[in-house]
Amino acid sequence: MRELRAGVIGVGFIGAVHIEAIRRLGNVKIAALCDANGAEEKAGQFGIEKAYTDFRKMIDECELDAIHICTPNFTHYEIAKYAIEHGVNFICEKPFTTTTEQARELIALAKEKNVTGAVNFHNRLYPIPNEMHQMVREGEVGDLFSVHGEYIQDWLLYETDYSWRLEKSQVGKTRAIADIGSHWMDLAEFVTCMKITRVNAKFRTVYPVRKKPVGQINTFAHAQGEQKYENMPIDTEDEAVVMFEFENGAIGSMLVSMVFAGRKNTTTLSVAGSKKALKWDSEDLNNLWVGHRDRPNEIVTKDAFLLHPRAARLGAYPSGHIEGFGDAFKNVFRQFYDSLLTPKGDYEYARMEDGLREMLLCDAVFESAKSGAWVAVQE
Repeated sequence: MRELRAGVIGVGFIGAVHIEAIRRLGNVKIAALCDANGAEEKAGQFGIEKAYTDFRKMIDECELDAIHICTPNFTHYEIAKYAIEHGVNFICEKPFTTTTEQARELIALAKEKNVTGAVNFHNRLYPIPNEMHQMVREGEVGDLFSVHGEYIQDWLLYETDYSWRLEKSQVGKTRAIADIGSHWMDLAEFVTCMKITRVNAKFRTVYPVRKKPVGQINTFAHAQGEQKYENMPIDTEDEAVVMFEFENGAIGSMLVSMVFAGRKNTTTLSVAGSKKALKWDSEDLNNLWVGHRDRPNEIVTKDAFLLHPRAARLGAYPSGHIEGFGDAFKNVFRQFYDSLLTPKGDYEYARMEDGLREMLLCDAVFESAKSGAWVAVQE
C-alpha cells in the first residue's frame, strides 16, 4: 500500500488526537506540523520532522496528500480553500466553515479541482451507533416515531471558565449548537437515515458576562492560582433545547449544554420505532440498549459476531476490549485515506456536503431561537 503524507494544522487538544490516530493507520506519515504558537516545540514533542507557523508555506513545500484542519472555526474556510486550490485533500474539524456561502463555495471548488474533503463527525463511526444505522436501514426498528437525546458537558459551568469558543467572532453564529449540537444532529440523521425538516429552538446564555483570565488558557483547562480576570460580554449560547420534525413526520428533541455539572462529555441518542427502540450512551459506548414490547429488553455489546458486518468492521479489538474516542477518529481517518487510494470504496465518513448540511441545520436552529418559531431547514 502506498504511503501517504499528511500535515496537521493546529496542535491543541484535538490536533494531538489527530496525530495519535493518524499514526495508528500504518500507511500515513505526518510530514509536517503547523501551529501559531510553539510549533518547533510541539514538532519535537511529537517527533515530527518539519514545523511551520504558516500553513501556506507548509502546503507549498511539503508535497502533502492531505492536511488535517484542527484550528478555530473562523480559520477553516481560508485553510481549506488554499488546500483545494493546491490540489491537497483535507479533513476538517467541525463546523466546516462559519457560513453556508463559504461551504458551498468550497464544495464547488473541490469538485472542480478533484479534491476530497471530510468533516470529522466521528460519532457515526463508533461501532454501536453504526450498528443502529444498519438496524434502521434494514427495517429492523420499523417505522420511526421519535428521536431524542442530549450532548452535555460541564467545562464552562463557572463564570471564570473561558475559551476562544465563547466568542462569536471565532465560532460563528452559534457556540453550543455548532460545537456539540452539530455532532448530535449529524448522528441523528445518519442513524435514522432521514433528514430533519423543521426545528424549534430555545437558547440560554447563563453568564452574559464572564471573567476571562488574563493570559493564555487552553480549551478544557481551568485558571490556577492567583489569576487576574477581565470582564467579557458573551454573545453565544451556553445551552439550548431544540425540537425537531423529521421527513417521515417523526418528532424529536435535543438538549445541548456546556454548563451541566458532572457530565464531562456525554452524548445519548434514542430512536423509537414500530418494532423496537434503541438507545446509545457515549459513557457506555460499547453497548446498545434494545427495547421490546413483548419480550425482555436486550443489551447488545460490541462483538464482531453480533453486529452487522458494516458495523463490525469498525471494531479493531475483540469483544470486551473497549474502544473509544481515539478509535472513532482512527476509523474516520482510515476510511478517508482509503478513499484517496480507492475512490469507489464503501465509505460512511462525513463529506463536505455533510458539513454543509450541519451548517444549514445550525442556521435554522439559530433563526428559530431568534424568532421563537418553527423554522424550515433549507436545502
